[in-house]
Amino acid sequence: MAYLALYRAFRPKTLNDVVRQEHIVTVLKNQIATGRIGHAYLFCGPRGTGKTSIAKIFATAINCENPINGSACGNCASCKALSDPSNLDISEIDAASNNGVDEMRDLREKVQYPPVGGRYKVYIIDEVHMLSTGAFNALLKTLEEPPSHAVFILATTEASKIPATILSRCMRFDFKLIPQKDLEERLKFVLDSIGKKYEQTAISAIARAGAGSVRDMLSIADTCVSYTSGTLTYEDVASVLGGADFQAIASFCEATLSGKSGDAFSLAEQFLSAGKSVGVLIKDIMNFLNSCAVAKTCRDGKNILALPDESYAEVLRIAKETDAHALLRATEIFAEVEQTVKYSSSPRVLFETAVLKASMPQTDYTLEGLLARISALEKALENGVVVRGEVPALASVPIPPVPPMPPVPPAPTVEEEDAPMEEELPLPPDEEETGGSAYFGGGFVPKEEAKAVAEKPVSVKPHASGDAKATFGTFLRYLRKTGKSGVVFTICMDLDYAYEDGVLALYTDSETMYRSLLKSEHYEMIKNSFAGIGVQEDGFAIKLRGKQTDSFNKGLETLKQDFDGVKMEIK
Repeated sequence: MAYLALYRAFRPKTLNDVVRQEHIVTVLKNQIATGRIGHAYLFCGPRGTGKTSIAKIFATAINCENPINGSACGNCASCKALSDPSNLDISEIDAASNNGVDEMRDLREKVQYPPVGGRYKVYIIDEVHMLSTGAFNALLKTLEEPPSHAVFILATTEASKIPATILSRCMRFDFKLIPQKDLEERLKFVLDSIGKKYEQTAISAIARAGAGSVRDMLSIADTCVSYTSGTLTYEDVASVLGGADFQAIASFCEATLSGKSGDAFSLAEQFLSAGKSVGVLIKDIMNFLNSCAVAKTCRDGKNILALPDESYAEVLRIAKETDAHALLRATEIFAEVEQTVKYSSSPRVLFETAVLKASMPQTDYTLEGLLARISALEKALENGVVVRGEVPALASVPIPPVPPMPPVPPAPTVEEEDAPMEEELPLPPDEEETGGSAYFGGGFVPKEEAKAVAEKPVSVKPHASGDAKATFGTFLRYLRKTGKSGVVFTICMDLDYAYEDGVLALYTDSETMYRSLLKSEHYEMIKNSFAGIGVQEDGFAIKLRGKQTDSFNKGLETLKQDFDGVKMEIK
């Protein structure tokens, strides 16, 4: 008998043999058990996840006279008839090579004939997204009003290319990639069935290379089984996959991530001179960088990567020594060049350029490059000494000496000046906001010094009466030098001022601010500040604009009594 590839020999025969896809298997089993069979199904998902296999199992099960747990029994007359290759009740059509409108018209005519040996006539159309527009239009009417004996199963890897009119007439099932653990279990079953000995690390490497596809994994395993006659090892799998030596890739990535561009470029030239494919080499580098990211961020990184102990130890060491920004930047650079190298006539040049860019962040002025340089600088400073020869990535980054802290200047005295308030020092915070310090002379000073400055008598030359701006400015400067005056000073900054009958009137439109200024402790602070500049209590007044005070109301009542009958207008 001719040799069958592993993925063909171990194709699932029943729904119970299907690897994962429980969400789909459960629905199909229930439909078979209840007899609620739809007329059109759409199986979409990545390659090698069981779309065609489940379609064939389902096609035979719905025609079986005595289905067992959602699968055909294989013993009834219908199952025996369907096992004959000449039976046409189940037809598998490859839409990639039969994508014209004529093929779909022919299918539309044949679907009218009833099945020969079963209850349903099933059409499995694989790669249905390859149909032309005319072919989709020819299939549309049949899907809309099919005969009662017809069932269509459409399989595709690109559901986005199928017209919405087709999608709306199908029961859609989305297949998912197979987790690595399930791939490993399936591969162990296959190798045990054929009597092939293996190492666990080899199983993990093959399953990881399958990237979620059972068919891809078994195709790789088929090659690996033929590679060696003894026990299948991790080294055998690495040789079959055609990648570079693990330790060489580790040395290259370590040099790249640490900024040693000369070593990285030299190793890259060695890979290329040995005849390594640029595409495979980039894939190996990205896999190693991804392993570093997993080891750096995941607690269970050893089980996730499933690498040999010495290989994982090397990955973990490089990951710990590498900054996350540099690791992410290098991964993005090689991921970008992987896409462009496919369409380039000079892939080697693109790869070498990516190596230099990844290992020389000092030449990269993007945000990622700057972050990588800053992280390298911080790491070097944490170690105590920065030697340019040891950190090539910082060769162009000057390290200026740290200037000494300037001494706190003494508190200035209040002098008469008409400078605008915008040029004054910023608002001093309260003691609670500064941890027991006060703001004087452009900086914070200890609480004891602040208290001494606040209690020091202030000499002020009063302004001439009648100059409201000068008097109010001097008042604010004096108030600012008073301890614990932050709130009052902030409120007074928003006041309007004007001389009225020799009295400096301070106006506000806010009733809340007005009440705050009239609080005993705040008003006392304002009175003392005015007294400090030579203005007594009867020389200033705090007024609420737009509101009538009690004295005003009393005076108004007196006027109304004295001038009864006279119309008065209040402004």
